[in-house]
Amino acid sequence: MNTDPGMGTAALFRGLVDDAGLFPPTGLPMTEALERHRNDLAGNDPVLTHRFLCPAGRLAELRDHLTFPIRLGLIMDTPALPPLDGLAVELVEVRQAPDETPQAVSERLADGLPAGARLFVEVPLDGRGPLPRDGSGPGLKFRCGGLTADAFPSAVDLGALIAHCAEYGVPFKATAGLHNAVRHFDSALGVDRHGFLNLVLAVCAAAEGRDPVPVLKLTDVGELVRLARAVPQETATRARKLLVSYGSCSTSTPIEDLTALGLVARRPSATTRTTKESK
Repeated sequence: MNTDPGMGTAALFRGLVDDAGLFPPTGLPMTEALERHRNDLAGNDPVLTHRFLCPAGRLAELRDHLTFPIRLGLIMDTPALPPLDGLAVELVEVRQAPDETPQAVSERLADGLPAGARLFVEVPLDGRGPLPRDGSGPGLKFRCGGLTADAFPSAVDLGALIAHCAEYGVPFKATAGLHNAVRHFDSALGVDRHGFLNLVLAVCAAAEGRDPVPVLKLTDVGELVRLARAVPQETATRARKLLVSYGSCSTSTPIEDLTALGLVARRPSATTRTTKESK
């Protein structure tokens, strides 16, 4: 059986995973998170965005320990944007207040956004309140889980937001809860965890005008792999323009899962690469 991913399949997972090592449940200390990020940069795996997510309130700590250039995703946990001089900020992610809209958040932060940075506004997963209907405005951010069962949105709620983004061309990011590729039951929390492979394929379904909810609910590993291998290049490209990336506290598990499923090519180990380069 051919286990090499096709062009469409490879495009689905290229630059998919942001480094959220500072965040729970992993919650690495700053020094360890940066060291892991440095190692990931050296490995240059195409599944990773090689973008480091950091809370705004920890930027001073980041600066104290930073010894190499990074691409930064800033997670707003402060009332205002902090000074960003000298930092290459690509994304700014902020949770909207109950009385705000994504557009209002965008207008409030517009003057402080660094040049070239894209704003993503985290919205409630129940879809209440007006959402952007213009892909040139702020992007959206969806929380797919957390530390308690009630933090996990239903497949119907998540699917409705994905369908909205596909209909109006609104890019979005995902965060939290997407620990593994395939949807599965977490007995410790008593809840079904969304799979990041389900999420990617649900966006593909929406990009083709189909209902994303059935794909979000799939737990059949073989069927999910079959669907991933059948995604046309054009659909993969459209889907990944919508799904910009998702934050993962592990940067190794997504790669391991996709490799085990045969959806990304297995990369030689650092030792193997060094040996080949020395010949």
